Amino acid sequence: MKTINNRTTKYEIDDVFLNRYSPRALSGEAINQEELMTLFESARFAPSAFNSQPWRFIYGMKDTPAFEKMFSFLTDGNKIWCKNASVLVVTISKKNFDNGKPSITHSFDTGSAWENLALQAVSMKLIAHGMSGFDFEKAKIDLKIPEDYNVEMMIAIGKKGKIEDLPEKMQAGEIPNDRKPLEEIIFEGEFKN
Repeated sequence: MKTINNRTTKYEIDDVFLNRYSPRALSGEAINQEELMTLFESARFAPSAFNSQPWRFIYGMKDTPAFEKMFSFLTDGNKIWCKNASVLVVTISKKNFDNGKPSITHSFDTGSAWENLALQAVSMKLIAHGMSGFDFEKAKIDLKIPEDYNVEMMIAIGKKGKIEDLPEKMQAGEIPNDRKPLEEIIFEGEFKN
């Protein structure tokens, strides 16, 4: 058993899982292309059904037209803090395998790629904050995403900033939160409510 970031485990797990959380306090400082590509490289090695690798990442670095376009998709609440992101990313998944058959797990597989990226960010002392607070349809249209792809999420990436720079109501959410106990999420043999 150990405790990191006010999170306690019953079983011994790697610290990276306890250190990963989704702060909003970003510094506004740029990250370089190599750092960004390292994050995407980690995502590339996620597992997927039949090795289909359905994930795709469309990104915009700060102070570029691509960033401004992606920023326009965000809800007002996310714009407050995402203005200090170094990179914004729209994550999408291919709904069908290359042979045209439907992929039931395309979203799940893309979630695995996102988790790889998020854990790599922790190891690089970067923030990778996933979010659903944006206009999915506007993203699909403005980014020219084909119909056979699903818009999954956005990610704000950057360097850690000061909590005090966030609006007061957001500051309380800057600490890692806990998780449900294992007894609520695992079942032997059959589902139990």
